[in-house]
Parts: sequence; C-alpha cells; structure tokens
Amino acid sequence: MTIIYILAILFVSLFVLVKALENSKMQISDESTSKLSRWFMPLVGVLLVVQLIMMAFRD
Repeated sequence: MTIIYILAILFVSLFVLVKALENSKMQISDESTSKLSRWFMPLVGVLLVVQLIMMAFRD
C-alpha cells in the first residue's frame, strides 16, 4: 500500500512541476540541454548499480 502512496505523490508532483514549467515560459538553450543530457544516462547507471548493491546486502 505504501508504494501506491509514493507513486501517487510522485505523479502529482510531476504534474504540478510540468504545469509550472509550461506556465513560466522559461527558455532553455539547446547548448545547456545537450550538456545536461550527457549526464542523465551515466547517473541512471550509477543509481542502478547502487540499488543492486543495496539489494545484495539487505538482510
């Protein structure tokens, strides 16, 4: 049941964040977008490795 609460909170916060960013009319340059996108996949990989290690050492 806890996972449902966590997922609901994540979806609501994502919805609010997307709506706020759409209304702000903030422009992000292509250069800064490409700089950020280079970091996403390595960070996801690191997070997956950390989660696997945590699962392996869980009691």
